[in-house]
Amino acid sequence: MRTRRDFLKLTGAVGAGITAAQFTGQAAFAAAESAADSAASAPGNPWARAAYIKAKVRRPHFPNRYVDITKFGAVGDGTTDCTEAIRRAIVACHRAGGGHVVVPGGRFLTGPIHLLSNVDLHVTQDARVLFSTNPAAYLPAVLTRFEGVELYNYSPLIYALDQCDIAVTGTGILDGQADNQHWWPWKGNTAYGWKPGDPKQDAARARLFAMAEQGVPVAQRVFGEGDYLRSSFIEPYRCRNVLIEGVTVVNSPMWEIHPTLSENVLVQDVTVNTHGPNNDGCDPESSRMVVIRGCTFDTGDDCIAIKSGRNADGRRVNVPSRDILIEDCRMRDGHGGVTIGSEMSGGVRDVFVRNCEMSSPNLDIALRFKTNSVRGGCINGFHARDITVGEVGKAVIDINFYYEEGPGHGFNPVVSDINVSRMTVRSATQSLNLRGYADDHIRGVTLTDVDFGATTAPAVVEYVDTLVLRNVIENGKPLTLPAG
Repeated sequence: MRTRRDFLKLTGAVGAGITAAQFTGQAAFAAAESAADSAASAPGNPWARAAYIKAKVRRPHFPNRYVDITKFGAVGDGTTDCTEAIRRAIVACHRAGGGHVVVPGGRFLTGPIHLLSNVDLHVTQDARVLFSTNPAAYLPAVLTRFEGVELYNYSPLIYALDQCDIAVTGTGILDGQADNQHWWPWKGNTAYGWKPGDPKQDAARARLFAMAEQGVPVAQRVFGEGDYLRSSFIEPYRCRNVLIEGVTVVNSPMWEIHPTLSENVLVQDVTVNTHGPNNDGCDPESSRMVVIRGCTFDTGDDCIAIKSGRNADGRRVNVPSRDILIEDCRMRDGHGGVTIGSEMSGGVRDVFVRNCEMSSPNLDIALRFKTNSVRGGCINGFHARDITVGEVGKAVIDINFYYEEGPGHGFNPVVSDINVSRMTVRSATQSLNLRGYADDHIRGVTLTDVDFGATTAPAVVEYVDTLVLRNVIENGKPLTLPAG
């Protein structure tokens, strides 16, 4: 174990970023919470709720204890298996009362990392954590979710279950080493290295979804070797007070940052750059009090996707995602900049997005809401403002009840109270693609001071109640909607 002075020498210090000045006294916390509680109850101002979320979600505090993984046998040569050394360092730090487990400069090969309460995994600037491409390293199976359904499966690369006050911080790189030879071919898509005759996820995925529909207990949904269901990268499961800060995430098997059934989560100044299948940047699922701030997403799927479980299993767990603030982020490639769904059967409410930049010819949609009559669920209270969009390949705002299965399956979704203001767009194929059902309308969309820039296809608005347009421009003129 190292002293704080040793740690500052090891990491170069002020730049390593952990100082007592970052933590405010209890009196200041109490004053801020009291003010936020008052503001959050102010009538007619939904953004007061965003201020409340920002005040409530705080950095966890860790003791000034620093544990160097090399003291437990880790070797940064890129080939030595450091799994056991990192595990022992985390256990020692946890048992001593918590602190910072430090990954110094070097290339450290490891299997899954399981965090424990009061432990910060700190990846220094010259460190690269390389995660094994051997699936067997991620067994035995752990409790997790795959596409919104609970099961026991390969461990996420960084995982915690039922822990409190945990973090992954630093300015180093977390490298999942997924590519067209490892993990990605399991998707079954030739664009990601799969060839006819190779194994893929389809059979296991269908079996898992059938188990969920039939109500098979989660303890009996055990998957792993031979099933080809990829893991998330960073997944705190049923955790409280979580910080992910500063790191760069590359080459992920599947979803990158996936807080599940967790509370008080801060994702800050993270860079995600990975373009594999289902490579979502950050997927808060059935979680509350989440702040995503100052991050850059360049992904193979949605940059941010808010979720709450899939179909019958989402309704069984019945925990919504709520009280989520996204601010000062940059979205590059991806299917959606900020997305809700499609796994949102438990519901999503009170989402706030502000001061974000989105632009790429490979970004399909800026604000995306995807659901259907199999997912069901409710989206209520989405507020976005001060959004700058350079270019998107499809629609700027897409609310689509026809995602995948579409209508006629008995669980019509409820989507209401969608508000966007002060958005500027340079170019897009289409401004709006809003498609409800004849027997299930989208309820309440308000756009204020929105300039959709140059578009080439007309807006689509089908079965939308109370669409309010205030100073909305497209191609230099007031937006004109199709008749009917």
